[in-house]
Amino acid sequence: MMFNRVEAQSFVEGVDYVQIRGIPEAKSPIVREFFSYNCGHCYRQDSLFEKTVELLGDKVEFSRTPIGAGRPSWILSQEAYYLAQKFKLTPQVHGNIFKRIHEKEGAFTRPEQLRDYFVQQGVSADKVEKAMSSADASLALSNYDTQAQLAGIRGVPSLLVNGRYLIKSKHRTAEELAELVSYLSSLEDKE
Repeated sequence: MMFNRVEAQSFVEGVDYVQIRGIPEAKSPIVREFFSYNCGHCYRQDSLFEKTVELLGDKVEFSRTPIGAGRPSWILSQEAYYLAQKFKLTPQVHGNIFKRIHEKEGAFTRPEQLRDYFVQQGVSADKVEKAMSSADASLALSNYDTQAQLAGIRGVPSLLVNGRYLIKSKHRTAEELAELVSYLSSLEDKE
């Protein structure tokens, strides 16, 4: 595989990535994508990230954290991600939520729209409403926001490797991004 040997001099701290105080990760190596379904850049970058994850295979775990940014429609999108995870529908609905927002109906603006979306996915209205009003949902959304704050996320999409290395925005191919993630996932913390 192409990632067996990544040269340290290929990537430069401050240019390709920055080390941050970060967030504690339960597993490593891991790359975490901070995103919002409402973000046009995230929508356009989603296929690049999917291809990057495919290239990395099982060498690096991939996780997502939705951003709410205090905006009501973005918070509903965070909740959409939570519901997809809760009902184990993420692989089925992730891309479709992006398409719904950017190609069809626009952003979720009311909780009822979110409920109806998941009912269309085969989940009963009662289960969706119960999940939306649960303490677990509130805790998950709070956890998403805490992760973004600890990682110092200022914009999306953003990629964080091993909870410590924030990839700087730059146009890259999936292969280049996979090489950078592979390199960063092998670094020891510098503190």
